[in-house]
Amino acid sequence: MRSATRNPIDEVRNVVMDLEMQNYWMPFTANRSFKTAPRLITSAAGVHLIDPDGRRILDGSSGLFCVPAGHCRPEIAKAVSEQLRKLDYTSPFQFSHPGGFRLAEKIASLTPPGLDRIFFANSGSESVDTAMKMALAYHRANGQPSRQRFVSRELAYHGVNFGGLSCGGMVKNREGFGTLLPGVVHMRHTQSQKGTFTRGQADAGHDLADDLQRAVDLHGAESIAAVIVEPVVGSVGILVPPKGYLQRLRQIASQHGILLIFDEVITGFGRTGNRFAAQTFDVQPDLITMAKALTNGAMPMGAVAAGTHIYDTIASAAPENGIEFFHGYTYSAHPVATAAALATIEIFETDGLFEQAADLIGPFQEAVYSLQELPLVTDIRSFGLLAGIDLATAERFGQRGFAALRKLFEAGLMVRVTNDTIILAPPFVMTPTQIEQMVSIVKDVVTRL
Repeated sequence: MRSATRNPIDEVRNVVMDLEMQNYWMPFTANRSFKTAPRLITSAAGVHLIDPDGRRILDGSSGLFCVPAGHCRPEIAKAVSEQLRKLDYTSPFQFSHPGGFRLAEKIASLTPPGLDRIFFANSGSESVDTAMKMALAYHRANGQPSRQRFVSRELAYHGVNFGGLSCGGMVKNREGFGTLLPGVVHMRHTQSQKGTFTRGQADAGHDLADDLQRAVDLHGAESIAAVIVEPVVGSVGILVPPKGYLQRLRQIASQHGILLIFDEVITGFGRTGNRFAAQTFDVQPDLITMAKALTNGAMPMGAVAAGTHIYDTIASAAPENGIEFFHGYTYSAHPVATAAALATIEIFETDGLFEQAADLIGPFQEAVYSLQELPLVTDIRSFGLLAGIDLATAERFGQRGFAALRKLFEAGLMVRVTNDTIILAPPFVMTPTQIEQMVSIVKDVVTRL
């Protein structure tokens, strides 16, 4: 008697139906609402995610900005599998493995010249806190221990650890966690209500960078360690720096001995049309944080690229044979994560993904700005392969955005939503036709909201 053919979709559906959902406390999620109507993903391939019913969902946000090369790349899977069989773990404290050095050298070949000392973490949040500690350690080693203050911006997102959270400027992220770190100054954000539907960088607004000078005038340069900014603000809804803004920040920081940190957790690895946004905007920071696309989302990993002067100053202040920087993580330069990252960068170089991303920017932005004709769309901001589409607020702030998130998923598109802003950040391997399909779904759903 011939056995019945097994249906893999039915098997997945049966596994999902057996899930007990009470124990998993999901991050940045309306848990109670989610568990009444779960949005589950069981597999992925290329630019599509697949739900338990086998439905293909276009990934309009590259996961969380972290899968530019497309999902389930066999090259990364092979590298990870081989590494797990060869060396699964070794302590990163006083020991190491070849992969960490290879990856550091590879990253240093992509970052701006001089930003070539690479310290590994496990996430963007850890990378930010690491960069902050480097800034403090640098000034202490340089004979200026009074430099302990950080300057950031309103509406900024620098992760969820206490250092980055203190520098962050998203109110809901901060308000439930007390006073956070003392001595953080927030500059004004760069979003302007006057220049709606501006493509790329606005002509006006570079003078907002003078807020850094105001912080110097108020608190004294000798108290400020660093200013940290996202070159393009991502999580709050894509805020693009006005022309000359980042250059002015660099000028003021250099004038007063303040370090400039670029948080490139989102913009790093091609999202703005160059390897890093520092190269796109032609501004040299002292430190760059990165994560997300570093492993194409396959393994948790973050890193900080520090200027040679940062490393040399900290290292030379330590006693001979002594630890120079009392910081690190159990999983810094984890062997499996480094294997995933090396495979990812090889894909970028072999497949020409940096160039492919740059070529996709034009079709992406043309498609996105076609949405401005919709009555509910109140603004669009974009730069590179990032776009924020603001929707008119309904009865309650964020209500329409959350409705859009659910309806878009039902229509076959996953996006990132913050409050009433739809954020698009497509994988670099999307075709222009798929870009049109993505924007068409947004148009259809927003029209019916």
